[in-house]
Amino acid sequence: MSVMPSHPIRHLDEMLPWNDKLQMLECISAVEEAPDVMTFSFRTPDQNWFRYAPGQFVTLELPAASPEPVMRTYTLSSTPSRPYSIAVTVKAQQGSVGTRWMLDHLRPGMRIRAYGPAGDFSLASRPAEKYLFISAGSGITPMMSMTRWLHDCAPSTDTIFINCARRPDEIIFHDELRLLASRMEALKLAFIVGRSLPRHGWSGLHGRIDRARLELIAPDIHHRTVFCCGPEPFMRAMREALQAMGFDMARYHQESFQPTAETVGTPPSPASGPETAAQAATVRFTRSGVETACAADDTILLAARSAGLKIPSACEFGVCGTCKVLCSGGETVMNHNGGIRDDEIAEGYVLACCTRPVGPVEIDA
Repeated sequence: MSVMPSHPIRHLDEMLPWNDKLQMLECISAVEEAPDVMTFSFRTPDQNWFRYAPGQFVTLELPAASPEPVMRTYTLSSTPSRPYSIAVTVKAQQGSVGTRWMLDHLRPGMRIRAYGPAGDFSLASRPAEKYLFISAGSGITPMMSMTRWLHDCAPSTDTIFINCARRPDEIIFHDELRLLASRMEALKLAFIVGRSLPRHGWSGLHGRIDRARLELIAPDIHHRTVFCCGPEPFMRAMREALQAMGFDMARYHQESFQPTAETVGTPPSPASGPETAAQAATVRFTRSGVETACAADDTILLAARSAGLKIPSACEFGVCGTCKVLCSGGETVMNHNGGIRDDEIAEGYVLACCTRPVGPVEIDA
């Protein structure tokens, strides 16, 4: 006796793409990958297909705190070449709130809100003949998304994949990467662990990655485009090693959800000049029907909060793109860190967290 699937099979051309500004997602699986690491897969309740670039991220609205939910940004570990679902692979660090809630409570059938995708840390915008992926810990997720895409769409691409972990059992996607390498002749893997116990039976590389090991693993490194993701001290060490090698840093790209040293404690510069000073900065939130005055250094996000309005936000320094809003009138000054695309800016969108009004402006919120 045949059993009909609970969700009828639909062809891609019969489906609409997901709303890439705000979308409700339904969890369809939760899989343990490593200690305190899980992959959560999602679909939309309306069976949309997912359009994004390999390496991009989304922001999830998680009911991990009360009364307000918390916003957390995660890289998609899935590949857009398989557009019926998306997945994030998350690791709970000490003191995690949102990620800890996901590991303890998020299960198939539950629904959460998502914002995005966003980010330009992707080989889609930086095509090359040869790649070097360097990652540590959960920084492996964008590399996995890009490697899965290469497997499906460009399997002959010359790629070296380096991942660093404290112990062998903490290497995320170890078995799948071995399988991909067996099917992709041009994919070379290098795993480096800080230490291993006798029970692990580890025969690979030990210690820290440095210039000598980079040159050993990738002797043609100067001909490769490098993508790097991991904790900031790890990425700083990689930058310093590459610079010491005389590497062309224009071919180095990294992903980080933390502000750079240049942006820490440095808010976007307000507009200056006598005409600006003479104008009264006000924001009218058209959907809410609320208008509020702004101090000279207030962002649109701060103005919304002072007026009792909520604009979803996560990083609050112009990277994640969660606070993207449409500015339908007036002049603004925006200093972002890559969380918004040029075409979105041309359409009138701004990031509320790093945009200051110059005179009266109207915001669709």
